[in-house]
Amino acid sequence: MKHNDPKSQKKKNFLRIPTFPEGKDGYKRFIKENIVYPVQALSNRIEGSVYLVYTVNNLGEIVDVNITKGIGYGCDEEAIRVIRLMKYEPARNRGIKMKVEMKTRINFKLPENIINTNQSEIQLNYSATTSEKANSPELKSQAVYNYTINL
Repeated sequence: MKHNDPKSQKKKNFLRIPTFPEGKDGYKRFIKENIVYPVQALSNRIEGSVYLVYTVNNLGEIVDVNITKGIGYGCDEEAIRVIRLMKYEPARNRGIKMKVEMKTRINFKLPENIINTNQSEIQLNYSATTSEKANSPELKSQAVYNYTINL
């Protein structure tokens, strides 16, 4: 029963993956602080998640980023930009530096002030005047038209 003896058991070395310096909370905070909602996505009211696969090299740098499932409207490009800004603590596995492929998801959610504004109101003022050559007092009057357009 050699395998039950605690002295004879070897410590198992599992592979370590690179970690973000401040952990999960730091990772979420980094994404939140650096993400810029694309104008095209805002104007089209696009929400959703962008799924990415990226490689962290032996120095902790992001070297390759690919979209596995995107939503378009500039969100995919913004997700790639933010991921490339990241820097990880490099991991050594049994003394050997290595590249690690990682997966993540970045959520794009419209700000509350955009969601609650269902209608925008634009006011267009139009004024027209008649030519001075007209002799009639009715034609010399100035007319002002106001239009309100709801989008």
